[in-house]
Amino acid sequence: MGLPGLYPITDRKAAYAKGLLPTLEAAFKAGVRLAQLREKDLCAKELLSLAIELKDLARLYGARLLINDRVDIALLAGADGVHLTSRSYSPKEARSLLGAGKLIGVSTHSVEEALKAQEDGADFVTFGPVFPTASKAGMGEPLGLDRLREAADKLSIPVYGLGGIDESNITEVVGQGASVALIAAIMASNNPGSAAQKLLAAIESSKQITRR
Repeated sequence: MGLPGLYPITDRKAAYAKGLLPTLEAAFKAGVRLAQLREKDLCAKELLSLAIELKDLARLYGARLLINDRVDIALLAGADGVHLTSRSYSPKEARSLLGAGKLIGVSTHSVEEALKAQEDGADFVTFGPVFPTASKAGMGEPLGLDRLREAADKLSIPVYGLGGIDESNITEVVGQGASVALIAAIMASNNPGSAAQKLLAAIESSKQITRR
């Protein structure tokens, strides 16, 4: 099964007004088929409980759920895989615990990191920040579209641009041969279902233009 073009990442604080589960359910209803649970401030017990809820919700819509950096939580919740940080163990080490068939993504912040993640067995990478964004302020200057294009050209696994991506610039990202990962454009939206629909439509439209 191929990976979808849109990969939302959770932020329950941004989604506070509607709640995280209703926000993700709206996205799943709109057609989102891959998401990452990333709530680093939760203790293991709270994170596991939330992971199980979201995994069950994802199953209802045929979507897949990854857990940020916690192989133990992914295994206990029956999630579809993990998303490793650049400071975590390698995809090879995660694979030895997860087994075949689970997805492993890796956060990368340079073309060199992305190539290393691929070499180590990642199924895909996120690459960024592409544009300025508060959520990635500690990751240095934005890498920009040229670096994203370079990563997409050099890697044979999917590359998801991440950082400051929304409806206004999503077509530029897809135009570099990349898929799209994002947080606020869906999580912080007053209408996450509508936001997800527009983002998915923009991705599909951009892909059709690229194919011509």
